[in-house]
Amino acid sequence: MSPHAQDTVPTGTNNWWKEATVYQVYPASFYDSNGDGWGDIPGVVEKVPYLHSLGIDVVWLSPMYDSPMHDMGYDVSNYEKVLPAYGTVKDVEDLVEACHQRGMKLILDLVVNHSSDEHAWFKESRSSKDNEKRDWYFWRPPRYDEAGNRMPPSNYRGYFAGSTWTWDETTQEYYLHLYAKEQPDLNWDNRATREAIYNSAVRFWLDKGVDGFRVDTVNKYSKHTDFPDAPITDPKSDIQPAIQMWCNGPRIHEFLREMYDESFAPYGDVMTVGELANTPNPKNVLEYVGASAKELSMVFHLDIGHIGMGPSLEEKYIFHPWKLTKMKSIVEKWQSFIEGTDGWTTAFCENHDNGRSVSRFGSDAPEFREISAKMLALMMVTMTGTLFIYQGQEIGMINAPRDWSIDEYKDIEGLGYYREAERRSASGDDPKRKERIMDGLRILARDHSRLPMQWDGSEHAGFTTGKPWMRAHDLSKEINVKKQENDPCSVLSFWKDVLRLRKKYRDLFIHGAFEVLDYENQETFCFVKSRDDRQALVVLNFTAASQPFTQAEKTVGKSLLVSNYDSSCLETLGPFEGRVYV
Repeated sequence: MSPHAQDTVPTGTNNWWKEATVYQVYPASFYDSNGDGWGDIPGVVEKVPYLHSLGIDVVWLSPMYDSPMHDMGYDVSNYEKVLPAYGTVKDVEDLVEACHQRGMKLILDLVVNHSSDEHAWFKESRSSKDNEKRDWYFWRPPRYDEAGNRMPPSNYRGYFAGSTWTWDETTQEYYLHLYAKEQPDLNWDNRATREAIYNSAVRFWLDKGVDGFRVDTVNKYSKHTDFPDAPITDPKSDIQPAIQMWCNGPRIHEFLREMYDESFAPYGDVMTVGELANTPNPKNVLEYVGASAKELSMVFHLDIGHIGMGPSLEEKYIFHPWKLTKMKSIVEKWQSFIEGTDGWTTAFCENHDNGRSVSRFGSDAPEFREISAKMLALMMVTMTGTLFIYQGQEIGMINAPRDWSIDEYKDIEGLGYYREAERRSASGDDPKRKERIMDGLRILARDHSRLPMQWDGSEHAGFTTGKPWMRAHDLSKEINVKKQENDPCSVLSFWKDVLRLRKKYRDLFIHGAFEVLDYENQETFCFVKSRDDRQALVVLNFTAASQPFTQAEKTVGKSLLVSNYDSSCLETLGPFEGRVYV
């Protein structure tokens, strides 16, 4: 815990999680301790000293619960068991202990919008219409068209390319699932369901010493349960985008306050970070993250991950070129919205659902790979809020090679879009769609972040001695921890240095007010962080060409704190150069 933990800061109390640097571990791909090709929790335990040396305060472990793994563990079949391939509950307890021994914390992923269809609750629910758990999920009778054909209860398009309703032969009704058909949505309107969730998914793990949760799909628990049809925005399809039917629903704040009061508050200052989609208005976000709201510590605003994605669910994986002003407006919005409030925010540019930041926002060309990774590191460590790093980001891991075929991709979402595109291309409905989707997947697919962590230059990147569940990157001999650990000029060494600076200048970087300079400039991103009479100037060149430093006069009275170049000229920024003046 930070020695400053009880100071007051501009947002009120300085909770321990405000100044934390969090490292997300995706267990399947992190480190395999037993050679079966899957990462596991004993493997994470083994690497805790590495994370500690990096300067990490909190380890976030992505879902490790028992699961049929249709959606990489976001389909939980038992909240109180661990997937055998990952280990046991005892292994999680060992991980808690390993973190706590080094003054670090552990948070888990809380996935309670839906369960697996193999969860005992759903098996009971689908067994008969009068089962006592029938109402723990959403069941609805069919509709029929004029010709007497059976139709789903509403026309919603789900997240994984298909209807949100699946017909169940046993009881002759449809059940709701926003994601895959194997992920039926839990009915939060039922008090008994909520109580079971709190007991099984939350208290069970807090009792074992876990320090908090990243809360999956946190604003989707409350649905408009009359399920009216969504407006037709895609006339060629019989299913329509319907996000407004389940995001930020009528009872969502009631549910989250109840979970806070009954499940989190009794355990002290539990850290919660919600995945908050489709909530563009900061005023609405504050309803979730204000300390006085007593709901969540902070949330992820997913806009930064959506840069380059299409504007609708249907177009999600069709790449759209973007301008730097797009990133500036997103960063400014979510950096500034807590100023003068009791809310808190997050800073991140990678996670398990997005392509690698170097490939998306920097350059993965050999001559710019490392320098742009360091430039992005400078951007992240100077941002207000709790900082989140994704595994491999600290060594500058990049997207899978462009020449890999679709056969190397594993993700249910990306493959769903690709198969749909194959059908539409073959039918002549949209002949070029398959190529457009594949091109988008090469940049945006979730698979890029799920390639095995690159520990050394040996076969399979030192991730496993067996056959890895996903192919290791072709460049793992060049980009790996072992090669970078003792190189003072490496991306890894740079991250270690700047994470220390983030703590040293915590008043400016973690708690500072944010202001963009020269907003219209499409090549460089300059911003000021300030608190009281202190200021930092952050200067970032997002291009592969030298750029004039238009804010040079703003450096007067400031000294250069850190740069990703050994030496540079004040008036000119080198390709992907980043500097911080204080």
